[in-house]
Amino acid sequence: MKLSDFDYELPPELIAQQALSDRAASRLLVVADDGECKDQTFRDIVDLIEPNDLLVFNNTKVLPARLFGEKATGGKLEVLVERLLDDNNLLAHVRCSKSPKPGAFIQLEGAFDAEVVRRHDTLFELRFISGDERNAIDLLEQYGHMPLPPYIERDDTQDDRTRYQTVFAEKPGAVAAPTAGLHFNEALFKAILAKGVETAEVTLHVGAGTFQPVRVEELSEHVMHSEWIDVPQSVCDAVADCRARGGRVIAVGTTTVRSLETAAQSGELKPFQGDTNIFITPGYQYQVVDRLITNFHLPKSTLLMLVSAFSGYDTMKKAYAHAVEQKYRFFSYGDAMFLKRKSD
Repeated sequence: MKLSDFDYELPPELIAQQALSDRAASRLLVVADDGECKDQTFRDIVDLIEPNDLLVFNNTKVLPARLFGEKATGGKLEVLVERLLDDNNLLAHVRCSKSPKPGAFIQLEGAFDAEVVRRHDTLFELRFISGDERNAIDLLEQYGHMPLPPYIERDDTQDDRTRYQTVFAEKPGAVAAPTAGLHFNEALFKAILAKGVETAEVTLHVGAGTFQPVRVEELSEHVMHSEWIDVPQSVCDAVADCRARGGRVIAVGTTTVRSLETAAQSGELKPFQGDTNIFITPGYQYQVVDRLITNFHLPKSTLLMLVSAFSGYDTMKKAYAHAVEQKYRFFSYGDAMFLKRKSD
């Protein structure tokens, strides 16, 4: 298949610019094998999950990863953190009129300095200098802005600090939210647990690369970005227990899918910690995930390819056409889908 096979027309007004005040009030499109679509609300997810199922979340926490500042010459710049390397060093995208050179110092948010250590292809390694005991995460939490996706055409607000974060966010490191998880609130989570559903957590620190467009028509030529994941033994055990009791593994979000499927590349789900650049396109045989809760994805994106591989290309074409016709809200702050894995 080619890149153009994953294009679709989306009216700009369907791109959600604000989060709903009530997380669980989002709409939920339930998609059957044959592409039949049923319009529900996200609260109905409790009825769609069965007691024997295993619900797997991504517990990454979004960093306030965007900073504004200036070079020693006074030139303005913007920093978007991509990955933490240690307490004070990180990789970042730096946008300015002329790229800073190694050894240069930049001032961020008028509050602290960063040294340009070296360049790694399109990324810069920066060392944050606070003058006290605060590390990079401390400085980001105090001075950073939430890194809203490029299709949200407004500045971040204080409300985004909590709303662009899942209620189960625990491990700092992402620069984009695992957006399928944004629909869960505490009450919904409690209702699912009260039903007897087991849960497990993986970690995938979503990078800014998730928003990078695919630039080649031949998908085999696309170089997938890497993201750090952690699939512990406890998750492998939970999946095995779910299989033994006849339940389904339900992934909350494509980041959870990428984590689980990476850890199962040998043909068996095993603990995995490290980088993944798994690129899932139609024809891929899923090893772990049976059901998927996900948001709507950008045209020509690798995530649209992933869900097309999961539920079937024709099924996704029908589902997206239905969503556009019914004026669902798209992308990070938009509505959700509940998908069934297509028969092999």
